[in-house]
Amino acid sequence: MGNIQLAIEGQDAVEATKSLLAIPELSGEWQPVDGNQKALTLATIATIVGIVGGTLKVADQIHKWYKQWKKGKADHTIDKVVIVGADGQRLVLENASVEDISTLLEGLAK
Repeated sequence: MGNIQLAIEGQDAVEATKSLLAIPELSGEWQPVDGNQKALTLATIATIVGIVGGTLKVADQIHKWYKQWKKGKADHTIDKVVIVGADGQRLVLENASVEDISTLLEGLAK
């Protein structure tokens, strides 16, 4: 069983990452890319080590999370999110479908 990582970039990377890992069906941890966990961090790496429930359901939640943060809430935004699958496959969430995300998440269950 491998881990799946998400690289999250943008002004609110820390807040967005915490929001992602608050999804009840996900189990994981995060760290700032620059080693600094202050609000000024512009990039984080979230590592998902487990999911509860089906991958399609979790993929849908990740997709909704991304859309919410990408469009921004007032001055809260993220710029880019890349999922790196357990097999090293990369998926940029900008134009990814729920099915694309689900396929990548299935590698976590293997």
